Amino acid sequence: MAANPAGDGTVAKALDVLDLVAAHARPVRFSDLLGESPYPKATLYRLLQTLVAQGMLSYDPGAGCYTLGIRLVRLAHVAWQQSSLAPIARPLLDRLSAEVGETVHLAQLDNAQVLYVDKRNARDPVRMYSQAGKVGPAYCTGVGKAMLAFLPETHLPGILAQQSWHRFTDRTLTTPEALQADLAAIRARGHAFDNEEHEPGIICVAVPILSTGGQVLGALSVTSTTARSSLGDLARLAPLIGDIAQTIATEAENWRFPEHSTPRTRKRA
Repeated sequence: MAANPAGDGTVAKALDVLDLVAAHARPVRFSDLLGESPYPKATLYRLLQTLVAQGMLSYDPGAGCYTLGIRLVRLAHVAWQQSSLAPIARPLLDRLSAEVGETVHLAQLDNAQVLYVDKRNARDPVRMYSQAGKVGPAYCTGVGKAMLAFLPETHLPGILAQQSWHRFTDRTLTTPEALQADLAAIRARGHAFDNEEHEPGIICVAVPILSTGGQVLGALSVTSTTARSSLGDLARLAPLIGDIAQTIATEAENWRFPEHSTPRTRKRA
């Protein structure tokens, strides 16, 4: 977690602590948190006590461990319904999954990272990193690059500055310059590829989900393996994925902004 001690006061510090607990994905002791937190012992303890009192964290005195609280579960469920594309896209993901028989991902940007908000497994499931609710890198995933390619030019440099540029495979693009060249190609053709850039043997084609005004709402992808597909095979699915992405965007706009919605006339390349 990239904590920000100079953030906006107590609220920012409390959110940093929540992120720190969440990053462990298991019950965590105070000593472990203290070793990773930028805050002094007394400050960290006070923040933890406040979060427990507000139901944002739970504390097991027997085990001496903290976990995310039930109040966060409730808030997360409401956020998923109100802010995520998943409830709107569910029947469309079902349709796409049934038609292509491969893994389908629906993702949105979470700051500078990819948040997988829904997933459909292939008929012959493949083990891979992605799961609904999991966060992944933007610079080396198909859905991530599909979204980055269509961000406003003024917004993109800040997003790129937050990428880790870790080399996951020998195909990972590890510099802003290399990624920028790929993003230009993605804008030209309208879809992105993951050519084993995040996981060996895993390939995908992804398209952005764009509002009528061109705002990036999310991305949709079909993922396969090099053992049973090629990038050419996946590229032939791009028009189908693009049509479904466009339908998701239209329904999202009608749901969020019904009084401002207008029919979509622009077709994606």
